[in-house]
Amino acid sequence: MGIRYPGGKKFQGPGSNLHKKSARENQGFANRGMTLEKDINDTNDYYLASGIAVIHKKPTPVQVVGVDYPKRSAAKITEAYFKQPSTTDYNGLYKSKYIDFEAKETRNKTSFPFGNIHPHQVTHMENVIFHGGIAFLIIRFSSLGETYFYEASHFIWWYKNQTKRKSIPKQSIEQHGMLLTEGYIPRVDYLKIIDKIINTM
Repeated sequence: MGIRYPGGKKFQGPGSNLHKKSARENQGFANRGMTLEKDINDTNDYYLASGIAVIHKKPTPVQVVGVDYPKRSAAKITEAYFKQPSTTDYNGLYKSKYIDFEAKETRNKTSFPFGNIHPHQVTHMENVIFHGGIAFLIIRFSSLGETYFYEASHFIWWYKNQTKRKSIPKQSIEQHGMLLTEGYIPRVDYLKIIDKIINTM
């Protein structure tokens, strides 16, 4: 399937000619970030089934422009475009509060690169905070097995004020964030931290 960004630039996935790698490397690239996403999706399913909160992953807006019909009973998308830049990964409601957050994994052991978050996502999180919502990031240092809840206000400050840096030191995330203890059910219980934030609002 050919997916293109607005403006016509072709999206080069891990299976493209531009990214020829060994089968092992491709498999690792394809699964990158999926562990955290699955943990959060499972957690959100638990919240929903238990009547605790309604929080979902946002669908990526895609416009289909080419379809092949190899069989009458089947259709194959051959070309599509990202209609617009996506905002953040998840949003929903908890205790009448709007929740909005981005989930990212990094193999970096000492910092979280700014390149993991796009400028329009920073603007979106600023708007959420301005209108009284709760915006944050869930950051997993996958090589260390550590997952942090990090309020968007701290990330935005680093993003806008540290012009000489290209990342946030892990030390700052440890200092201003909250380490999430991973459990069985729910897998990543981030709402217990939001409870503390709501109590201070």
